[in-house]
Amino acid sequence: MTGETWGWWVAVFLVALDLIIRIAAIIIIPRNRRPTAAMAWLLAVFFIPYVGVFLFLVIGNPRLPKVRRQKQAQINEYIAHTSEHLHFGTLRPNAPEWFEPIVQMNQKLGALPLSGDNGAHLISDYQESLDAMADAIRGAQKYVHVEFYILQSDTATDNFFRALEEVAARGLEVRVLLDHWANRGKPRFKQTIARLDAMGADWHLMLPVQPFKGKMQRPDLRNHRKLLVVDGVTAFLGSQNVTDSSYNLPKNIKRGLHWVDLMVRLDGPVVLSVNAIFVADWYSETDTVLEGIDIAHAEIGSGDLDCQVVPSGPGFDVENNLRLFLSLLYAAKKKIMIVSPYFVPDEALLLAVTAAVDRGVHVELFVSEEGDQAMVYHAQRSYYEVLLKAGVRIWMYRKPYILHTKTLTIDDEAAVIGSSNMDMRSFGLNLEVSMLVRGEEFVAEMREVEDKYRSLSRELTLEEWNQQPLRSTVLDNLARLTSSLQ
Repeated sequence: MTGETWGWWVAVFLVALDLIIRIAAIIIIPRNRRPTAAMAWLLAVFFIPYVGVFLFLVIGNPRLPKVRRQKQAQINEYIAHTSEHLHFGTLRPNAPEWFEPIVQMNQKLGALPLSGDNGAHLISDYQESLDAMADAIRGAQKYVHVEFYILQSDTATDNFFRALEEVAARGLEVRVLLDHWANRGKPRFKQTIARLDAMGADWHLMLPVQPFKGKMQRPDLRNHRKLLVVDGVTAFLGSQNVTDSSYNLPKNIKRGLHWVDLMVRLDGPVVLSVNAIFVADWYSETDTVLEGIDIAHAEIGSGDLDCQVVPSGPGFDVENNLRLFLSLLYAAKKKIMIVSPYFVPDEALLLAVTAAVDRGVHVELFVSEEGDQAMVYHAQRSYYEVLLKAGVRIWMYRKPYILHTKTLTIDDEAAVIGSSNMDMRSFGLNLEVSMLVRGEEFVAEMREVEDKYRSLSRELTLEEWNQQPLRSTVLDNLARLTSSLQ
């Protein structure tokens, strides 16, 4: 075969391969995927075929491996069976007509029931919340369950770790879960693990990417939950990681960035649901069912709030958190307050927010003036114009602080607090935990926090936005295109 003939066959092969890739992409990519995400992947494959195919093979599957999803199904079935005939406190009377259907949907998707007679109090100071968790740990009589996306032993968290050491020294079980990818290679990781080992804590990495150990899934699937349970009686959850407010990252320290977060301290039957999340994640990572952990018999709490914990993530069939947010946005009649550091809505969420304004609902969005993640920051900015034109008031928390709180309040009736942002990553790729709370006294606490945030923010106006330079608009729109990939 001559060189010319060989070159001709190579050209034919490459053309045929390119055609096969494009046809296969049209068949495979759109299946069970959002149209926007499918279109983004198809564009990637069509314009940069080999790179696009490689990226799709590595990060194109937004679900956990089948074994992990089967574990989640087993857990859901167990929780549903366990709680089917149990009484979890007395519920508040006179719930609005929209509330019960949302609760029913949440339980169908995430298995966890609504409970009454709960106490829930917000802690908005960063160091205060770390110390409050340390105090709760010191009061442990049976066990401590720690699950955080980022867990670092440093000056700010030393009291937290000393509390764990004291409990472990008394012979109590200290179980710890921390996300692998979020901690691996980060400052203080080796010191943190060494400290956990020294105290005798039983710790495990969540969603480890360790192919040589047979542990592999899409590398950017993360367990983003933040929760603490003490004895099944007291719990904390929210947006804050156990780390210094700068995350100990040199780039953050150089820019003077500090994170602003919100945690909630819980007592009452809802603590059983928070503990069920930990038990489920423990089983997923260790294949071990924790013996002697009661998630069925509740103690009455210090308040009478109705609370329901809603887990979400790639182990579930649908986006549980997104459906919760959408349902509440359409239920609102007077006021919606959204606090989200990463607000990158899909079409349904954007429509729900703007439609609320059209119905006469007052809508405010709290975001950060400065971003810590360039792509997400610019993708978020690309939605400001349509939101401002619709009538949404946008408050930008002044730099150098990153407003990391994730909350949603509806009228004066209900609120959501947890780890979930309002973006595609939190809806489809991260394991998150959110809590729906009904009770005007809790919403009043939320309003105080929102007022504080507003006082430390500046309002973005449409007039100011229209003066944005062209380069910012280009960056925002390009980032918006990539936000659909999942």
